[in-house]
Amino acid sequence: MKILLLGCNGQVGWELQRALAPLGELVALDFDTPGRWRADFSQPETLPALVDEVAPEVIVNAAAHTAVDKAESEPELARTLNATAPGVLAQAAEARGAWLVHYSTDYVFDGSGDAPRAEDAATGPLSVYGRSKLEGEHLIRASGCRHLILRTSWVYAARGGNFARTMLRLAAEREQLAVIDDQIGAPTGAELLADISAHALRAAAAQPGLAGTYHCVAGGQTSWFDYARFVIEWARGRGQPVKVAPDAIRPLPTSAYPTAAQRPLNSRLATDKLQSAFHLRLPHWQAGVERMLAEVLGR
Repeated sequence: MKILLLGCNGQVGWELQRALAPLGELVALDFDTPGRWRADFSQPETLPALVDEVAPEVIVNAAAHTAVDKAESEPELARTLNATAPGVLAQAAEARGAWLVHYSTDYVFDGSGDAPRAEDAATGPLSVYGRSKLEGEHLIRASGCRHLILRTSWVYAARGGNFARTMLRLAAEREQLAVIDDQIGAPTGAELLADISAHALRAAAAQPGLAGTYHCVAGGQTSWFDYARFVIEWARGRGQPVKVAPDAIRPLPTSAYPTAAQRPLNSRLATDKLQSAFHLRLPHWQAGVERMLAEVLGR
């Protein structure tokens, strides 16, 4: 199996390089990859030629415009990267009979209620980012290519910046913290997402009927407030420098922290379909966060 991985240097793409390597020949590219090939999503018209040259049996797209607030001021770029380019890739995949694996987001929903959303739930994105990602999904499905669309949420990795690192830095600097407590979701490690992608791709290649859209997040749920407390107390218990006292971390409503892009309050995604189709059990979010923290802090 020959696999073309796009967006290989992002958090998910970096882990996909590891997870996909055992499945076959892997060509991993990004927009600034040195050498013969580059994957420039800002120029979607160049992508079909790239696909023809590499001639993959599978295209895995981990490239995206993920700066949610910035997307509000550059909607055309967000649409190009998150919708037009994936649509072009899907058409190229269909022309070759190749699979396309693509990542989407809980931001395609409006975040109302408190029940986990199933894959067929009504969408209603609140932001440019969410609308561009939803359009990308529609274009992929319309192409007719064999695909796996994995919707995920609150992605983090040991590599690069993340919410946990920010909380640890602030906790070491400040005596008080305020963290949003009315947005609920499941922190999902890029490592977990990559491993599930490889497992699902291998299964789907043998059973094409498994193609479709799946929700892929870690088990359980939490708020950013409780996520922050978990991270800080984990670090405190292991002798890390923490200035803020446990009772000095206070909850904050989203309304008190305005941002350019509106966030969904309910980011819960139901994963029954994924677990049943691919015979998986998704670990609780705390397990992945602890592992990431141990790697980041060298503990």
